[in-house]
Amino acid sequence: MDEAEYCDRIAIMDNGVLVAIDTPEALKASIGEDRVELQTDDDQQAIERLAQHFQIKAQVSEGAVTFHVPGGEQFVPQVFAELGVPIRSVRVARPTLDDVFMTYTGRTIRDAEASGSERMRANPWLRARGRR
Repeated sequence: MDEAEYCDRIAIMDNGVLVAIDTPEALKASIGEDRVELQTDDDQQAIERLAQHFQIKAQVSEGAVTFHVPGGEQFVPQVFAELGVPIRSVRVARPTLDDVFMTYTGRTIRDAEASGSERMRANPWLRARGRR
């Protein structure tokens, strides 16, 4: 994704379907929210409490409870005060192309690459075509 930052336009495909196409900056602006990652003592409980108390849909991605909110830096103190689950660390980041991919496809690039590799291993015809 680092190289994609320098492209004029980027197309995002999900299972063979074109889901977005635009400039890197326009795609990042389309998300409009900061990405917040929490390391907690109980990820499932944190996800449930984020949904209950803040109406935020969170998921575990790459080992952290991850969700998107506008004004992440202003939101984090409220999470610490009201979540009720011990938080070990927090990271707030402006949208990246990885976030764009996750928003449009529901999974990370690594997850998508892993599932594509698994499909290749499971289907001998695809493995044979991939070698050519």
